Amino acid sequence: MMYLILLIQQLIASGTHLIAKDITNSVEPPVVLFFRTALSVTGYALWFSMRRKDLKKIEKKDYWRIVLLGALNVPINQFLFLTGLQGSTAPNGALLYALSPAFVLIVGLLFFGESRGWKKIAGVIIAISGCVLVLTERGISLDDEYFVGNLLILTASFSWAMYTVVGKPMVIKYGAFYVTALSLTVGMLLYLPIFFSLGHTPEPQLLTTTNWLHLGYLGLVTSGLGFGLWYYALTKMEASRVAVFNNLQPILTTILAFMFFGTSPTTLFLIGGSIALFGVVLTQQRKKRNAAA
Repeated sequence: MMYLILLIQQLIASGTHLIAKDITNSVEPPVVLFFRTALSVTGYALWFSMRRKDLKKIEKKDYWRIVLLGALNVPINQFLFLTGLQGSTAPNGALLYALSPAFVLIVGLLFFGESRGWKKIAGVIIAISGCVLVLTERGISLDDEYFVGNLLILTASFSWAMYTVVGKPMVIKYGAFYVTALSLTVGMLLYLPIFFSLGHTPEPQLLTTTNWLHLGYLGLVTSGLGFGLWYYALTKMEASRVAVFNNLQPILTTILAFMFFGTSPTTLFLIGGSIALFGVVLTQQRKKRNAAA
């Protein structure tokens, strides 16, 4: 069941790079992030208004963690991702986010006491290698003109890794969707000064119907449901074993393109996809063995 949830989460995430790249071609990234976060916070507010009795009170000692998660989520991760993507390409973005499992593994091992194991480490490396093969065919470019954009996305990828690892004890304590909602809300409050200092103002009347559809996907589906499912998976699995599923995104994107647009998978895709899938499976094996013991 957990693997099905992660598959759904990755299907949601697979469309994010393409949709975000498309909308940032016509709408400035800070404006996209403002409406994206506003939609996700509004959606969660409506949902939790009907579930107030089920919510736990946040202990004072955890306030700083919520603030940190909010900062990592919105003004760092999402802002840098959208801004960087405007100056880069969708395949580049997918490649750089494919490195987040490595960041999660390193941070988890060094600072948060995650269990070590050669299968987990080898699995992450193999999955990233397969992901690189798939994305090479989709047009990865390391040209100088994309350097700043790529650097911003790489920083966003690292912040997502931190958001994943730091958030794990919080979601176990308070619940995945509750912590997601709180981090988005605090993150938007932290982002508002940045938004207005850049000289932007909310002007919804300037957005087209297509813009709103894209924002709805990014705000309600990706940030709302997708982020919540990601944190829910962390309540059941180690952070590094959850994070490695990010390497399935290029594969799932190609499959979706085949299903909806008739784009045929190539030999390189089949090889790279198989390698990435093997790496993901390898990271899960030790957990199964321990469970059986």
